[in-house]
Amino acid sequence: MGEEEISNNSKSNCGGEDGMVEAPSAPKENGRAADPRLQAISDAIRVVPHFPKPGIMFNDITALLLRPAVFKDAVDMFVERYRGMGIAAVAGIEARGFIFGPAIALAIGAKFIPLRKPKKLPGSLKWSDE
Repeated sequence: MGEEEISNNSKSNCGGEDGMVEAPSAPKENGRAADPRLQAISDAIRVVPHFPKPGIMFNDITALLLRPAVFKDAVDMFVERYRGMGIAAVAGIEARGFIFGPAIALAIGAKFIPLRKPKKLPGSLKWSDE
């Protein structure tokens, strides 16, 4: 009886009369097929709950940075999205922006502008209250 059930189930899942099964479609994100690199990037980011304080879910990218191919994929995804758009400068907010921003700026032929809190860098400052 068990064999019969398996046999019947496999026949019903074979697709059309010719026995061809359609390949499952790729998961979609924003109406587009999801990029297969996203899974490796996501897997390389460790979520640390309640750090540095209760209620914060800290995303630790250390493991991503220790995996050159995954780090490259993360940078490449930004570059692919913004290359050819005439971007003259990439601004990176301290810490992670200083890691990803220069690589992205270099790849698209743009300047890199580090953004820091006031009084963290020497020299003249430019800022906006907007």
